[in-house]
Amino acid sequence: MYLLAFDCKGAHQCSTNHFHIEREHCKLGRWALISKRPDNANLLSLIAVTFSGMVFIPVLLRKFQQVFSDRQHPLQIEFLLAKHAPEDRKTHDDAITGFGIRAYSNGIINDISKKELRYLKAETKVKKMFQGHDNLKYFFLGYGQTLKPSFEKDPFDFSSPHHRITRFHSVFGADNSITNPVDYLQLLHNKSVLKGRFPAQNIINQLCCLLAEFFDIETTPWMEKTCDFTQEWEKISPPKQEAILPLIDIIRHVYDASPFKGYPLLNPGIVLFERPDRMVNKNLFPVLISVLDQLLPNVQFILRVSNETIKHFPNSLKEQYLPIPNTIKKPLPKAAIILDSNTVGLLDVDSRIPNLALMKLSQHFKNQGKKIRLIRKSNSFQGTNTVFASCVFNSATTKKKIASLKKHHGERIVFGGSGYNIENRLEDKIEHLEADYSLYPELSDRAIGFLTRGCPNKCSFCIVPQKEGKVKQVSSLDALLQSKLNKLILLDDNILAHPKVNDLLEEMVKKNLQVNFNQTLDIRRIDVDKAKLLKQIKCSNIRFSRSNYYFSLNDNKHLEQIERNYRLFDFKPSDNVAFICMYGYNTNLKQDLERFRFLRTLPGAYVFSQRYQPILGKHEIVINDYFDHNADEAIDELIRIIYKQNMKSMEVYYRWLSRQYAKVFGKLHKGLVDTIFRYNYKVQKGKYIATLAGLNK
Repeated sequence: MYLLAFDCKGAHQCSTNHFHIEREHCKLGRWALISKRPDNANLLSLIAVTFSGMVFIPVLLRKFQQVFSDRQHPLQIEFLLAKHAPEDRKTHDDAITGFGIRAYSNGIINDISKKELRYLKAETKVKKMFQGHDNLKYFFLGYGQTLKPSFEKDPFDFSSPHHRITRFHSVFGADNSITNPVDYLQLLHNKSVLKGRFPAQNIINQLCCLLAEFFDIETTPWMEKTCDFTQEWEKISPPKQEAILPLIDIIRHVYDASPFKGYPLLNPGIVLFERPDRMVNKNLFPVLISVLDQLLPNVQFILRVSNETIKHFPNSLKEQYLPIPNTIKKPLPKAAIILDSNTVGLLDVDSRIPNLALMKLSQHFKNQGKKIRLIRKSNSFQGTNTVFASCVFNSATTKKKIASLKKHHGERIVFGGSGYNIENRLEDKIEHLEADYSLYPELSDRAIGFLTRGCPNKCSFCIVPQKEGKVKQVSSLDALLQSKLNKLILLDDNILAHPKVNDLLEEMVKKNLQVNFNQTLDIRRIDVDKAKLLKQIKCSNIRFSRSNYYFSLNDNKHLEQIERNYRLFDFKPSDNVAFICMYGYNTNLKQDLERFRFLRTLPGAYVFSQRYQPILGKHEIVINDYFDHNADEAIDELIRIIYKQNMKSMEVYYRWLSRQYAKVFGKLHKGLVDTIFRYNYKVQKGKYIATLAGLNK
């Protein structure tokens, strides 16, 4: 992002003169120098307020009322930005965009229409003001003329809801501190020298070289594993420390914004300084400017300095320009899929694995001499008079897709599947056909299907008892494997409930099969013989890349029996044994904790948490008594339970739990939030906290 123009009406000590950055063809001046005259006193403060974003502007305006010339009248702010892709915009969005807001002293902010704009040209593309949540988007830093490091412990973890404001709050007064240099250098050293992370290595190498070259600072010890930065900082003279303070703060925020980029210091953005000629020693000012020039080659600088400084500012820098990003035209939309009238369209709406029903429909229509086209991610096709869509899940996303498909295809489309209508099933003659494996190329070396259907358990959250009834065998291994495959994705609802399951398992052993028991095994039905047979079968994950067993644990009613049966397998800690644990249905936090605590004691076991989804005809469950008076203690224990594999599903569960906690108690559980963001999406932590887990948007 670069600033091209900034105008404001109604501000105290800020002229209404249009502040426009010098431009030449497709370039803009890299260094904008603003006179220190009184009518520009609040200009940088206003720019800083504006670039905090819609979420944070009210916070700043309520604090800094002095920017209003008359508190009874609003500020009208207009500005023009050049936005970079992908940092600030999508690739094909407009590169040059105008914004206009009306801001009141009580913190109320309104976007203003294009007709109300006073300064921006009529042809300017105008958008709504950005929110300011994103850590990289609209990257902006600002520094006041007096800088002091923070002496408070900085966790460097984005836990502050106002983390964006810390990037420029020194503009508003000397009481607002910036990054403690010793603490951050120690952190950077840990990431680069000790952990070998490439972005951090690149940053510290560049910093050390520049400090050695321009400030004559001995930085060789900084690259040693045992470096003590408290001692190293004390070796630097106070004037040089003052000059280095903003450099370290800049590096901290740039790296925070792009932790996974190899060269984050190459990012575009804006950095402004309020009187940097007074911030540092007179002799060190040109040194600071030279280091900034080399450290951030793609950053736009806006400086408010004395007339004397402007006069003696290096001409080589005044003549520097930055390229203004261009708008890249969108490619023409992909043409809709055109099918001829003899082609049957098969739509896989929401399956996570190959859809067996569609495979059998495909074989049925091929037997009739028809062409088949499987569509997995699009509803933009036309031409055919016959479309079959299969929906597995009764989720909000699936319902939305169904509505869209009905609108697009009308009466030509036929829906089926457990996520749409459990009564609408394949005809018997189609059900008993061999599946068409050519429909899903990923099945080239594996089979998929049912040996048995049905389940006797009659769980209220499950659709199987209603749809399939009692357990019955519906196929044979030979029929499924087609005499050529030894990998099998088994979709059985509860194969262990079948009276002759031992015979089926023995046949799998004899055939030396690798089997993915996709719908889990009922561990309550395990005995010595079944455990022995299952250990001889190569139980695998869906990709057949490793050994994996799958069981279910949806309540706490049979823990002793489950433990006894589990011990029959003699699993080791190195084994992979997933327990599917449903939540959000008929258990409370105490019971969930008991399940997870129990599984932690089983060698090789880990939790795969799965949120309850209502079956057709049933409403979403409302949980009113999930927490008791020991909720905090229970959550504290929960997040201390670590499995060999916590997986993405546990993070999803923690997020759900955090939302439930916030609904009940009106606050966030800090430990739970810290756990959610311990490894992933750290830069979003502040946003999450600021929005109270999404409850007060």
